[in-house]
Amino acid sequence: MAILLSTKANAMAAWRDALLELEPDLDIRLFPDAGDPNDIEAAVCWTQHDMAELRRYPNLGLLVSMGAGVDHLLRPPGPPPGVPVARLKDERLTSGMTEWVLLNVLRFHRQDLEYRAQQEARVWDELPAPETSARRVGFLGLGELGMAAANACRSLGFPVMGWTRRPREVEGIETFHGEDGLATMLGRSDILVCLLPLTPDTRGILNARTLAMLPRGAFLINAARGGHVVQPDLLEALDSGHVAAAALDVFEPEPLPADHPFWRHPRVLVWPHAASITIPRSAAPQVIENIRRLREGRELINLVDFSAGY
Repeated sequence: MAILLSTKANAMAAWRDALLELEPDLDIRLFPDAGDPNDIEAAVCWTQHDMAELRRYPNLGLLVSMGAGVDHLLRPPGPPPGVPVARLKDERLTSGMTEWVLLNVLRFHRQDLEYRAQQEARVWDELPAPETSARRVGFLGLGELGMAAANACRSLGFPVMGWTRRPREVEGIETFHGEDGLATMLGRSDILVCLLPLTPDTRGILNARTLAMLPRGAFLINAARGGHVVQPDLLEALDSGHVAAAALDVFEPEPLPADHPFWRHPRVLVWPHAASITIPRSAAPQVIENIRRLREGRELINLVDFSAGY
């Protein structure tokens, strides 16, 4: 039986080598060269793979996302019926996301955009010192990525809040849930970080109504999915000054079209979905573990809850 790899061409070899280092006898096929469709027992895929194509493999027993998010695998037509889907829970992914969130929280907190504008204008002017304990950071989502980034912000002295779908208590973090809780937290968030999974309930959660709930001059950081943001609403909030600036790693569509106004907006920082990139050697062990469990008929790890959407 064989494993199908499907990702960007420049990452195929790294994934293959990382898996073979742990399990040298694996038969690995690099999409689109799948060989006999009957041979494929597991597929390890990233965002570009067509879910309808996976229906070609009658013995497919496992689908693995090459990242923490799985919305790209669940969109219509979704994975083949009855095939379990696993996501990655990788320390390197988590630490990478924490680094990126901290980079932008501190960039906004320490007035980096203002100082860079002064540098361009050759202005030597000391701005008022910001007070960390007065800069409230709100997190949409307290999953593995959200919790790690929230705790890192808290360790620097920022007051940290978190919003989740269900009630949750977290030591050192003020938590909120539901519609009322969302409004309350947004109203207190000087910096808002979105790390939610993308589901029908969270799609478009950052829109004209919710952005207006933020304090005037708040900052937005989104490294979750582009579908969380209603882009015209964010542009309007930026142009009005209600949102002071935004750091965005994810968009709809991707790649971001060359004529999109985000590229040239002076208060938008754009990343090409690179906040935290999966490193095959770091993620490969859990992929191999699931393949071994599949072959031995044991319980799989890191499975997606289809009812929740993540």
